[in-house]
Amino acid sequence: MNLFRTKSIERSIADTDDPDHRLRKDLGAADLVVFGVGVIIGAGIFVLTGTVAASNSGPALALSFLIAAVACGLAGLCYAEFASTVPVAGSAYTFSYATLGELIAWVIGWDLVLEFTIGSAALSVSFSGYLQELLDGTAFELPTALSSASEGVIDLPAVVVALVVMGLLIRGTKFSSRVNQVVVAIKIAVVVTVIVVGIAYVDPSNWVPFIPESQPVPEGEGGFRQLPLITSLFGIEPAVYGFAGVVAGAAIVFFAFIGFDIVATTAEEARNPQRDVPIGILGSLAIVTLLYAAVSLVVTGIQPYTEIDPDDAAPLATAFDAAGVEWMGNLISIGACIGLVVVAMILMLGQCRVAFAMGRDGLLPRWISKVHPTYGTPYRITLITGCVVAAIAGFVDLTTLANLVNIGTLFAFILVSIAVVVLRRTRPDLPRAFRTPIVPVVAGLSVLMCLYLMLNLTGETWERFVIWMLIGFVVYFAYGRRHSRLNEESETAEAVEPESR
Repeated sequence: MNLFRTKSIERSIADTDDPDHRLRKDLGAADLVVFGVGVIIGAGIFVLTGTVAASNSGPALALSFLIAAVACGLAGLCYAEFASTVPVAGSAYTFSYATLGELIAWVIGWDLVLEFTIGSAALSVSFSGYLQELLDGTAFELPTALSSASEGVIDLPAVVVALVVMGLLIRGTKFSSRVNQVVVAIKIAVVVTVIVVGIAYVDPSNWVPFIPESQPVPEGEGGFRQLPLITSLFGIEPAVYGFAGVVAGAAIVFFAFIGFDIVATTAEEARNPQRDVPIGILGSLAIVTLLYAAVSLVVTGIQPYTEIDPDDAAPLATAFDAAGVEWMGNLISIGACIGLVVVAMILMLGQCRVAFAMGRDGLLPRWISKVHPTYGTPYRITLITGCVVAAIAGFVDLTTLANLVNIGTLFAFILVSIAVVVLRRTRPDLPRAFRTPIVPVVAGLSVLMCLYLMLNLTGETWERFVIWMLIGFVVYFAYGRRHSRLNEESETAEAVEPESR
């Protein structure tokens, strides 16, 4: 029972031609860039800006975004080489299976299931929050019983949007891409308007000091589960603001960049993955980094960070309301409401493609990877995922789970960064349309930065992550290991060998 057996690159690519599991190749470079931008611009910029500015970084929020962007950029270079070399659905799961072995591939696949499923549900709930803010005081205002999982019976808008997104994805990736293009155009227009209009209301004195002086953590907020893990591990005096606060803020706003790895999950559906996937990954990262830095400077320039409510679900709208520009607040709420639908859709797309790849390999039941005869999409796993996301979004309060998305993604980035170096050594013969420059340095820096950001997440987040991983090991050894296609083929070969003798 070789837990670290690998699935060859050639085998992975050959599996994409299986008639029952073949995905339609409908996506070009523009589609992939739009997918990336569509999922990256979401709850991170519309919600987390206020929380991080008030509680961690102050005006240096822009610096937190840049630190997170550098970590993503380093990992993105590794993703780009892998996705152009191995244009197969599954992203980090598929890459790990080809280089680090089956057990590691299962771990990262299980990790991505958590990231994408919880992320899609969280975005559905965020959409519901913005929608209800717009409907408050109108004839369409929902009763509490249908608008909140924590205070009522069910969050109905969150359930509905998850099911609508599921239907779009079953209908076809190209169709959902067209919907995405329209919505991304709206989101970018809103973000650009925030920057252009906001510049006129910026008071540069609000940026002084740019990095607020480090302060002790308030009484009652210093427990292991509430503090960054690095503080507890190394006995560092807990504090907020200062450079440590900027880095802790980067670990939180990292959520705002989740999405470019979704581009890698769609590599199998790209018409020219060797060229289009690197463009999609790096292009979407570059666009959103510039927008994020500009928006964060505008927000902290309009409203002093000391006056920002860290629990405000709509900090951009609130900042403009405080400046007396209420029409901008309404515009931002509408743009966020529309945009969050697409983020939920693309995160669900990523989850479906990862589970599709795992099912095709036998680590999950193979019937989930059946492709729709008309639409060419993995409709069974999409249907299952959509229902699970709808159930979580409708009945579970996801506030405490938000950081799980970050830790799962950072862990995936670390494994991909290691795997790209391993593949360079084990398979130097493979054609690589895109090559990560000075790969040992880039991959090494990516691992160190992602690990450092992980350590800046709270002890509570680490606890939940470890529990989820332990559940994954139970599932693998109870089902996946025995039903793996590689394991079944190995057992068949061993049974045939004595007969041949």
